[in-house]
Amino acid sequence: MPNGAQALLKSLADAGVEVCFSNPGTSEMHFVAALDGEPRLRAVLCLFEGVATGAADGYARMAGKPAATLLHLGCGLGNGLANLHNARKGKVPVLNIVGDHATYHVPYDAQLQSDIETVARNVSPGFVRTSKHTVDLCRDAMDALAAARGLPGQVATLILPADVSWSDGGVPCPPPAARVAPTADDASVRAIADAIRSGGRTALLLGGNALRAPCLMAAARIAAHSGIVLLAETFPTRLERGAGLPPVERIAYLAELASVQLADVKHLVLVDAKAPVSFFGYPGKKSYLAPDSCSVHTLAAPEQDAAASLEKLAVVLGAAQAQPVMQQAGRPRRPRGKLTAAKVCKALGHLLPDNAIVVDEAITSGLMLGMMTAGAPRHDLLTLTGGAIGQGLPNAVGAAIACPGRPVLALVGDGSAMYTIQALWTMMRERLDVTAIIFNNASYSVLNVELERVGADTIGPRARAQLDLHDPPLDFARLAQGMGVHAVRTDTAEDFCKALEYALAHPGPHLIEALVPEALGGAKRRILPWMLRALPTLPRSVAQALKRKIAP
Repeated sequence: MPNGAQALLKSLADAGVEVCFSNPGTSEMHFVAALDGEPRLRAVLCLFEGVATGAADGYARMAGKPAATLLHLGCGLGNGLANLHNARKGKVPVLNIVGDHATYHVPYDAQLQSDIETVARNVSPGFVRTSKHTVDLCRDAMDALAAARGLPGQVATLILPADVSWSDGGVPCPPPAARVAPTADDASVRAIADAIRSGGRTALLLGGNALRAPCLMAAARIAAHSGIVLLAETFPTRLERGAGLPPVERIAYLAELASVQLADVKHLVLVDAKAPVSFFGYPGKKSYLAPDSCSVHTLAAPEQDAAASLEKLAVVLGAAQAQPVMQQAGRPRRPRGKLTAAKVCKALGHLLPDNAIVVDEAITSGLMLGMMTAGAPRHDLLTLTGGAIGQGLPNAVGAAIACPGRPVLALVGDGSAMYTIQALWTMMRERLDVTAIIFNNASYSVLNVELERVGADTIGPRARAQLDLHDPPLDFARLAQGMGVHAVRTDTAEDFCKALEYALAHPGPHLIEALVPEALGGAKRRILPWMLRALPTLPRSVAQALKRKIAP
């Protein structure tokens, strides 16, 4: 009869779990030992728990099913919380397996003893369970897996005491049954159709699964038929975009610019999305961004089938056969001269290969990315759903393992990269086809922007020093080389394009360090707060033009 760990791995593999991103310790050793007996489960070692959790997030976004993480006690889980937060906000399915002390050892309050369930509930509110008996372990795991992969997807955490793992008597369990998601009810669909027909500007706000191709096509048919606007969440979990797909405008990060986008919307229809709110609270500014005169309707909640709900609305509106507007193919010219963040984005638009996966954690340096890649070949975009930086490099690890035939490009700011730089080691160990592009502007640039916006009274040198990365200077190319990754530094557009062409022509991993000035630095940063304050008083056409200039 197998022990608990052996039965657990068999049950996970039978249920279709193919990858475990691990950072194990002593309490997990029987799980580790069992890996050799289950060849269907690929174990990927990560040198930091935040890499393991971020990789599991990226994997699930692209594979459409959960990977497992293997973490060591409450401290290990705590180290991975930031990227589990991003997964939770993105409604991404992740199965955490967190080792614990043997049940009989817990009362002694050993050095690493902690309340793991309390730690887990921060990111796993829908399912946290400590398995108490070996005979129940696999059933507990299948309950966790069912919770993770339902709609909406979620982070599920199973806590595995060491003696439950090592004891004989494990009983493999069959996979959980798939659940059919409900669609929008007829009355809600009719009410939304009536609102659309009533006149006034209407927008569909798409999020989650609604930003995949089938939903985008249905939404675009509705938009073409009824003259409504398609909007996307600010930070989509996974957005399919590029030539041949319907274009969708993302809600701006800056609340003032988002308010311009929503200013005259009379009806806002939510499809697997929530009504937009500002990222932070600011003195004297609104948190809820929909206009007071706007009626907000929910077509599909996160637990509902977004694609079927959109098709249902299209039928009621008579839009099922409408011809959607598609993004036309087109690329920017090859950039030249001194390298800037905008030129990096332009080079990506010029060279982006077909069927790429783009992980965007470039923050301010990526402001021009959407515009520059709009007409590029079809690709997937993964973004920072929960706002906790350090997601980009780990997400790229997971995406590359989920989709081994597709090139992955990760665009990351210098401050963000240092949170999870250990991901480069895993990329090299697994020989992943990832090109990491690090924007090195020696600054937490977005925080410099926020410092101007929050109304801080005095901004002196000590305050500025907390957001500056010049001393000592970071050399990402050398850091990458120290982990075996091919890497180059670039400071001209010509050298950057040459490096990107080389990376795309040779299996990765690669790192390209882009030495650039701040995209919103100097005079731009000083002027920005004044411009944002002025937006509500400007004519709508002028405000829209400024919005497109700042965040196209």
